[in-house]
Amino acid sequence: MNILVCISKTPETTAPIDFTPDGKELKTEGMNYILNPYDEWYALVRALELKEQNGGAVHVIHVGPAANDIIIRKALAIGADEAYRVDCDPKDAWMVASEVGAFAKEHAYDIIFTGKETLDYAGALVPGMIAELLGVPFISFANHLEYENGKIICQREIEGGYEEVEAPMPLVVSAAKGLAEQRIPNMRGIMMAKRKPLNVIEPQCVSPKQTLTGYEKPPQRTGVKLIDPENMDELVRLLHEEAKVI
Repeated sequence: MNILVCISKTPETTAPIDFTPDGKELKTEGMNYILNPYDEWYALVRALELKEQNGGAVHVIHVGPAANDIIIRKALAIGADEAYRVDCDPKDAWMVASEVGAFAKEHAYDIIFTGKETLDYAGALVPGMIAELLGVPFISFANHLEYENGKIICQREIEGGYEEVEAPMPLVVSAAKGLAEQRIPNMRGIMMAKRKPLNVIEPQCVSPKQTLTGYEKPPQRTGVKLIDPENMDELVRLLHEEAKVI
């Protein structure tokens, strides 16, 4: 079973978020980046589990500049067999999906995994686009996955319960929480990752479909107002005049 895992970088969840004065760019000075948790903890680890059960290989691909090589090395340390980086700075999800799709068309992958979304943009756009470009089935937000008789059977959480879906390979799957358990790279994996090649691919030079117009922070939270439980008239007035919920 040959599997491709798409990986991306995101700011650390505790990183302070600020923008340039014109609101066009994120301030990155002093910001630490990590391998996107949905890609690392769930997509990559489930891919490795499937390889251990059925044989084959796990490759990872990242679309980004050379500065991101450190997160690709972490994927190799966790257990990926080969790594590829498309050498460009993508401006939207379409550019990422196009580069991954072009690469995947040249290889016979049974499953292409992505995380369900990145922590910073939370768009969940890339996997569906990849599936469309390749003309293969797509299962989104899978939190349980099994391989059986040439088919992939997934469970997804829906409102009020779960649903089970199955599809033939090849296919694209986006990984949600619960698909696997996080693996911590050990020293042997870290040392081996330093010796594994990181293959750099020239980009397709696809134009973005979207243009960023600006960032802005949400409004600051207001303080909590405490109302005497004996003063219901004041509570009703505030709900009506200030909160405007009644």
